[in-house]
Amino acid sequence: AGMRVAVVGAGVSGLTATKCCLDEGLKPTCFEQSRDIGGLWRYTEHVEAGWPSLYPSVISNTSKEMSAFSDFPYPEDFPVFLPNARLLDYLRRYAEHFGLQEHIRFGTTVVSVRKRSDFATTGQWDVVTEADGKQTSHVFDAVMVCSGNFSEPSLPLHCFPGIEKFQGQYFHSRQYKHPDVFQGKRVLVVGMGNSGVDIAVEASRVATKVTVCTGRGAWVLSRVFDHGYPWDMVLNTRLMSLIRNSLPGPLSQGLINYRVNQRFKHENYGLQPEKRYSLPVLNDDLPSYILTGRITIKPGVKEFKDNSVVFHNCPEEEPIDIIVFCTGYDVSFPFLEEAVVKVENKHASLYKYVFPTHLQRPTLAILGLIKPFGAIMPVTEMQARWVTRVFKGRRANVSSPMYQNASSPHLFLFSNSLRFGLSFDEVLKTDCLVYMDKLASFIGAKPSVLGLLCRDPRLALSVFFGPCTPYQYRLGGPGRWEGARQAILTQWDRTLKPTRTRVPAGSSSPCPSLLAVMGFLLLLAAVVFGF
Repeated sequence: AGMRVAVVGAGVSGLTATKCCLDEGLKPTCFEQSRDIGGLWRYTEHVEAGWPSLYPSVISNTSKEMSAFSDFPYPEDFPVFLPNARLLDYLRRYAEHFGLQEHIRFGTTVVSVRKRSDFATTGQWDVVTEADGKQTSHVFDAVMVCSGNFSEPSLPLHCFPGIEKFQGQYFHSRQYKHPDVFQGKRVLVVGMGNSGVDIAVEASRVATKVTVCTGRGAWVLSRVFDHGYPWDMVLNTRLMSLIRNSLPGPLSQGLINYRVNQRFKHENYGLQPEKRYSLPVLNDDLPSYILTGRITIKPGVKEFKDNSVVFHNCPEEEPIDIIVFCTGYDVSFPFLEEAVVKVENKHASLYKYVFPTHLQRPTLAILGLIKPFGAIMPVTEMQARWVTRVFKGRRANVSSPMYQNASSPHLFLFSNSLRFGLSFDEVLKTDCLVYMDKLASFIGAKPSVLGLLCRDPRLALSVFFGPCTPYQYRLGGPGRWEGARQAILTQWDRTLKPTRTRVPAGSSSPCPSLLAVMGFLLLLAAVVFGF
């Protein structure tokens, strides 16, 4: 009989974890507390405690080709950036295509996950679940925690002097659904993550005034990038990654600084980040809304008064009626013992952001607890491919002593009470592509550009100069997919199909990858000779 694996949650991570278990001949049981798949991407009008919540206007920040699971491209007629309903539709198709539904138990909450008494030898877990008020005990050989990190809002009111005096309304961004609550109001948005900027932009269409306050600032990128191509298909290429990671630190930072300020100079808009390295915020409207006076950017809050706020380094009070705290989320695993994921000084030690480093046997993995500069879906899928092979004891770079004694296990920042907006963005400083390559090399699925150059030069050029789409990790090794080559060579066709809906006679489509390369070489020359 195959290993029995408990998968906690049927969102993005849980679905791909279940699928990867099946690929490796394991026996997954996925427990989902709600009555449907999708996790964060399933919109509900009501906000329920312990469940993720999104607002109806949410659109993916990463393009469909970069966000696809590696052996299941998006349909070509889907838009390039996906409204939440279309992304959920894709997840449903994925679950149906790979027969995942029959392995999911809906309406079932995981109450506790505990090491068995003989864990040191068996690595097994006692899992207690609850459905319809009735608890059931199970024994599993391994556990994959895919419960996400957008359920427990972080609302550190103690960091805001005077909030108890404030007479108006305030709430966490998790409660937000529709902008009509801001009609005719003076709105303050605290924090500058993706949600904060989205909400500020929506509010500004109906509010009297909108102010965004941020202690740290942020780089702001548009989904529409060079020559109108998606930002991530231009920036996340192997060439770009090589240059980013090969240049000396100051030059690399200067390059990033130059690149993100090309569209508009952040300093002139009050957005310049305090730290040169910070994950960007994706929003197409913010700069123009600042320029037209709809939104004002201010420094962090010094104190609240009855009907106003005072900002640091700004003597005058600003009247406000409503506050939205976009202060991120705390990560919590109420079903795990504190000893399983040790939290010390708000950090947990996870090898490669996945395995708790102190367990005697690597039979519990936590998926999706990272904020990559890019799409999360292929990253969690790669984690799941690696984890399932570790569970099976295949060559996958985690022998128990090795990972227990890892000299530099990655510290994962668990709480973010003072860093608003992008939770745990200080943690994963490694390039998303570098991280994916590392995990892929553990399982033997990392593409060899030089090897391809000898066998298939056209494909090699696409892999190196073009966007690093997830299909690259299905070209060889375990889990090889016959359709990977074709998916890579047609990725721009699927990207342009939904937008090239009127093509005048005689028009041509220049190769985006070559445009990106030429543009980048010009940019590099400008940076080297301009600094």
